[in-house]
Amino acid sequence: MDPYDGSIRKLSLGCRVTKVRGRGYVGMAAPVAPGDFAGKIAFYGVITCWWAFALTFVLRKREKQTRAIRRDPSSYLGLLVQAIAYFIIWFTPLRRREFVRAAGSEWVGWTIVVVSIALAAASVGFVVWAARRLGKQWSLGARLVESHQLIQDGPYRFVRNPIYTGMFGMLIATGLVITNWGALLAAVFLFALGTWFRVRSEERLLRDAFPTEFEEYARRVPALIPGIY
Repeated sequence: MDPYDGSIRKLSLGCRVTKVRGRGYVGMAAPVAPGDFAGKIAFYGVITCWWAFALTFVLRKREKQTRAIRRDPSSYLGLLVQAIAYFIIWFTPLRRREFVRAAGSEWVGWTIVVVSIALAAASVGFVVWAARRLGKQWSLGARLVESHQLIQDGPYRFVRNPIYTGMFGMLIATGLVITNWGALLAAVFLFALGTWFRVRSEERLLRDAFPTEFEEYARRVPALIPGIY
């Protein structure tokens, strides 16, 4: 009996998944059939990292409110495009050939499992580190606050936007586990576009506030990924 057959499966996370014969799952679905141990390990490992990612911001210490002296609302356009990229990853119907099963060999499959979980864990750690270092200056939208500082240490000595680097790592790790190659490529493109919008708006504010210092920092440290951008 095909383990994918049946009309409805329930995940331990409480999600209902509808299966249309021959067309894959509709909605947020488990990426593996029962007994696909490697796939289950990858899926639940990445889900655990997502919980840690969310708790980073839910449980972060409340900083004393600091008045914003300047904002750039255009950064929210980038946030929306990034959200669409994540939506594609999570809600693209899965086919029978997931990445782990399509790998062609058990060794390649387990390599994908290890890479996905390691990338997700490292990405969460990078985000936590960056958010703590940013402190009261962190915000969803681009802004400058009173006594704003140009932070260049901690994770900011490796890339200028480490939170976005971590978010991108989470996108890749999740896509490798739960969606197909076409959806992953589309999500990567949209996330890169949204990140470009946000980086441009945020760094425009920083260039105005720290003209000489920021230009030197930008020449020395990449924006998102060392050696690429």
